[in-house]
Amino acid sequence: MSIHYGGYFDVARLKDEKEALTEQTSQPEFWNNPEEAKNVQLRIEALQKTIEPFEFVDSSLRDLKELLEIAEDGETSLRSEASSKLPDLEKKLRQLELKKMLSKEEDRLGAIVTINAGSGGTEAQDWAQILQRMLLRYAHKKGFAVELVDEQAGEAAGIKSCSFIARGDHAYGYFKSERGVHRLVRISPFDANKRRHTSFSAIDVVPEVDDKIEIEIRTEDLKVDTFRAGGAGGQHVNKTDSAVRITHIPSGVIVACQTQRSQHQNRATAMTMLRSKLYEIEMEKRRAATDAHHAQKMDNAWGSQIRSYVLAPYRLVKDHRTEHESFQPDVVLDGDLEDFVEAFLLKSSTT
Repeated sequence: MSIHYGGYFDVARLKDEKEALTEQTSQPEFWNNPEEAKNVQLRIEALQKTIEPFEFVDSSLRDLKELLEIAEDGETSLRSEASSKLPDLEKKLRQLELKKMLSKEEDRLGAIVTINAGSGGTEAQDWAQILQRMLLRYAHKKGFAVELVDEQAGEAAGIKSCSFIARGDHAYGYFKSERGVHRLVRISPFDANKRRHTSFSAIDVVPEVDDKIEIEIRTEDLKVDTFRAGGAGGQHVNKTDSAVRITHIPSGVIVACQTQRSQHQNRATAMTMLRSKLYEIEMEKRRAATDAHHAQKMDNAWGSQIRSYVLAPYRLVKDHRTEHESFQPDVVLDGDLEDFVEAFLLKSSTT
């Protein structure tokens, strides 16, 4: 008995890829390009995390089959032992089924996540920062490496916007479920009269494309601005105009990076983000051409929310695409998004 998922989850193919990449790491020139070396190591780790559960289930099924064959001879204690192994095996099989839904090639890529506060001033900016914390904690729980590339502080609290890149095992495949407008209903901590307020913030998620995917970007189509990066003050303030903002004039896409001290590094990261966003725009056009109803990305506007987080007068988180609900909003806002992500992937795989 062996496990074989066709196509993307051909485990033998994944093992061959891992072995080939591991062989690369032993070459003397491997570390000549630290960035590429880092990407190779992340891919090896992602492959290992993908392969391990398949091997576990394969081995467990073999053991279970042997136990049941022996139990047929009247060994009742072995039947009990076999039954005790089922819950953990079922959990692993559920995880494999979830992985099977992440079968698109871009699902394995990194995720570029951008959060923008909606209208509403301090309320919306505070909500944007709460969403930032939720997504960063989710990334941490998934074991993703996170690079914060841009953040614009709010006027009184929270953030106006931020962008970060999550890299790891199918980061884009998991994060794409969060793309859309998120709505918060709560008693405002900024209202002296303790009135209930509704706030909106938008999350955009695109795959981090690599150099293997060709995206034509003409120099004359770019407007590049440099500015002094913000900081915590004192010795952390950058004294040079190292932050970079790039505007792609034909599409209107704007990206920025200010976390590196080198303008060259910030520009390189910003160009990666731009290429990824332009790639996603092209993919959206192609998907729309074949399916007019395919539209996961929504405007940051009233009535277009994909998920609502209600903290008053009752407590509920509801995803309006899947109808999945949680009566523990504090847990969800602490980064426990697994059930919402799974519900989204299940629905996406059947539509």
